[in-house]
Amino acid sequence: MSALKPHLSLSQIINMNVGFFGIQFSFGLQQANMSPIYQYLGADESKLPLLWLAGPVTGLLVQPIVGAMSDRTQSRWGRRTPYFLIGAILCSLGLLIMPYSPTLWFAAGMLWILDAANNVTMEPYRAYVSDRLNQDQHARGFLTQSAFTGLAQTLAYLTPSLLVWMGMNKDAVGDNHIPQATLTAFLIGAFLSFTTVWWSVKKVPELPLTEVERQHIAAAPKGPKATLAEIVDAMKHMPPTMRKLWWMKLFQWYGMMCYWIYIVPALAKTMFATTDPQSAGFRDASLLNGQIGGFYNFVAFLAAFAMLPFVRRWGPKAVHATCLLAAALGMWMLPTIQDKALLFVPMIGIGLAWASIMGNPYVMLAGSIPPERAGVYMGIFNMFIVIPMLIQMVTLPLIYHSLLGGQPDNVIRLAGVLLACAAVAVLRVPTATSK
Repeated sequence: MSALKPHLSLSQIINMNVGFFGIQFSFGLQQANMSPIYQYLGADESKLPLLWLAGPVTGLLVQPIVGAMSDRTQSRWGRRTPYFLIGAILCSLGLLIMPYSPTLWFAAGMLWILDAANNVTMEPYRAYVSDRLNQDQHARGFLTQSAFTGLAQTLAYLTPSLLVWMGMNKDAVGDNHIPQATLTAFLIGAFLSFTTVWWSVKKVPELPLTEVERQHIAAAPKGPKATLAEIVDAMKHMPPTMRKLWWMKLFQWYGMMCYWIYIVPALAKTMFATTDPQSAGFRDASLLNGQIGGFYNFVAFLAAFAMLPFVRRWGPKAVHATCLLAAALGMWMLPTIQDKALLFVPMIGIGLAWASIMGNPYVMLAGSIPPERAGVYMGIFNMFIVIPMLIQMVTLPLIYHSLLGGQPDNVIRLAGVLLACAAVAVLRVPTATSK
């Protein structure tokens, strides 16, 4: 199969990843705005992780199932395309409705729908990149995907601030206390979610299945029972590289969720001396998070391309460990800073890590899994993201007051410790290819 794959130019690789821009713009809006939205609607700060459960639960259920189904799908559109087109449409609808949430339970419910839609799109899209590229182009393909993650989330984080800079009143809020700038950002995301995926489908369609692949799919058992059996069998025969990546992913994603959920309350406390979600200082903290988050995602956008020669020379494992350590240092610096300009310094380390997180683990993974099971293994690999998130969301409320003193800045420090642990763990991962 690999001999039949055409070598893609950089422009083709960019076009095939444009759709990832829309997917990640949606994720960026969630990362930057869901905690403030929940607090605008009356959520208690210590319970915030529980309200984020939608993402990991839907990812845990949806991605491996959709991945396994896409491995066995034959259609005029291809194996993967029907899934990420349907997911993109549903995601656009979720983004349209979310900022109009009248109550806390409604917003939490909409996040479940929105995350389910994003997850339907996500793993078939990663498998599509693996399908379309030869192994010698995997690093370029996944790091380009990482670059689009950085660019999309830069704009997602910055959009409310850009709207304010263009004249929108930062204190203008709806009846549900959600700022108009946030609402407009979600409407922009709804437009981008579908149109960018459609662009990639038109510009770089999937390769037609070979006769051998068609026969393999036709011979495979169908139905829910067969899909679940495929997932179980794939987990039993998981490659050693993939098994070892679990420990790195556990520390890495527990830490990143700590950061995303508590960065706005932490900034409100350390920069604006407030814990009141209805105060102007809290809204300022949300906008400031958009600015520093946009910056670290822009660093990630640049770093994703810049680290390619380093990955070729030293391998994805060493590069990923270095980037995680840079982020760990940045997390520890953050709560000590009270000058807005200096906040951008630790964001450099976090941006390097984010570029690496969205690319290098997939470089390590793609070289170790059989191509005919790329969908199911990419879906299972996502379980290594969502299970740590679930653990974080269930356990952090238990230690928020007892071990962390009820202080959001201490959660950010904890994130730094966990990212350092992830850096150590990734060095223990065997890889099929070191460069």
